[in-house]
Amino acid sequence: MENMKFLISIAGFLAFAMGLLWIGQGLGYIKWPSSSFMISRIQWAYYGGCLAAAGLALIFYARHRG
Repeated sequence: MENMKFLISIAGFLAFAMGLLWIGQGLGYIKWPSSSFMISRIQWAYYGGCLAAAGLALIFYARHRG
């Protein structure tokens, strides 16, 4: 059971981190990689916000799971 909580937490953290990257790219703050199609496209900031929220939900679920 502890292994599953750990794996869910890792998946949540990775989703949260990727969501933050997408937000930064979508808003034009992060221009890496320079050839990315996501740079300065606001829709990717919205997608990143949703992914980051899902990551936080996974982390919360793993930490408060019985």
